[in-house]
Amino acid sequence: MSYDVFIHRFEEGESAPLDMSVLQEVLSPYVTARHPETGLLQIAAKNDGGEADVYVNGESSITINHFGGDVIMNVISEMLRRLGAVLILPGGTVIVDRDEDRCQLPSYMRNEWSVIVAPSGEEITRAIRAS
Repeated sequence: MSYDVFIHRFEEGESAPLDMSVLQEVLSPYVTARHPETGLLQIAAKNDGGEADVYVNGESSITINHFGGDVIMNVISEMLRRLGAVLILPGGTVIVDRDEDRCQLPSYMRNEWSVIVAPSGEEITRAIRAS
């Protein structure tokens, strides 16, 4: 996919830091290039499982673009689950891993945005296509 999506974590409606050690653990098997000056990690899965550009923007935000493929979508799903984070799409849609995660979102996201539960890479792909 060629647009940006964002991973954020919230606690009680407030932005919360992401656990960078968990991020490293999830992504390290897939990293093909690192660009420390821009925070870019390029990741790819073997056997045409997909690829993505992952920009780590400090401890509170990750931007992903140029992403796709079954394996990489499952990696994104694992990131959300393990980080306790959500995926924010352009246009006001939020993807959560579990329904219980809705209560952590800021009130404007819960009340005014579309919130979709998508606990797998395949379901995230469907939600993105439907948004």
